[in-house]
Amino acid sequence: MSLLVAQGLTVSIAGIPVCHALDLVIEAGERWCLLGRNGAGKTTLLHTLAGLHRPDSGSLSLAGEDLSGIANKTRARQIGLLPQDHTDAFPATALETVLTGRHPWLGALQWEGTDDYRIARNALATVDLADMEARSVDTLSGGERRRLGIATLLAQDPQLLLLDEPANHLDIHQQVRMLDLVRQQAVSDSKALCVVMHDLNLATRCCDRFLLLFGDGESAQGDATAVLTRENLQRLYQHPLHRIEGPTGTVWIPE
Repeated sequence: MSLLVAQGLTVSIAGIPVCHALDLVIEAGERWCLLGRNGAGKTTLLHTLAGLHRPDSGSLSLAGEDLSGIANKTRARQIGLLPQDHTDAFPATALETVLTGRHPWLGALQWEGTDDYRIARNALATVDLADMEARSVDTLSGGERRRLGIATLLAQDPQLLLLDEPANHLDIHQQVRMLDLVRQQAVSDSKALCVVMHDLNLATRCCDRFLLLFGDGESAQGDATAVLTRENLQRLYQHPLHRIEGPTGTVWIPE
């Protein structure tokens, strides 16, 4: 059974069309990327797939169930969202923040147990923040806070990971490392990945299936060979691009 299915999905925001009558099927193990210009609606569509934004029309189903009818806690066990930016309303340590990823798995009034702490600490170690578990989040750099967000998502352990600009604030090494990490999650654990990216070359490194949002409600989807053509990308970004074959694959260079 497919993990997430959109049928006839029409989405807009403030009267601006994002997609029209979109059919999309995300299977376990797939790695999708949403590409488009600023304002094309990538974040809005990602939030729609997460069940946080109501579509104008069409339907979304999660493992065969209507997404709108699934309880929030149950949905959070299946879908995890890394937002574009983080707002920390209350003071907390890095470990306390990652433990919030375990909340969908806890019962009412239940406190985190030994396993939850183990999972949270493993997630911190995975993103190289093990030695910062007692640090207050407001003392972390932007890149460290981004990695903390990824650790929280890993601790949540959903089947579908939705990430909005996961490489924000990260240096080159951490961009590659974090994207390789979430890609491996999809491959080895049969999870699905859907990422919003602005860096086309990082996107092709992480993902193998693409949804292009042209900004007028029109879209194109498929594997890299099918949709990442010079014609499509120049229409998408409204800028001339050159294709170069590099040692790790295709690289796109703006003119």
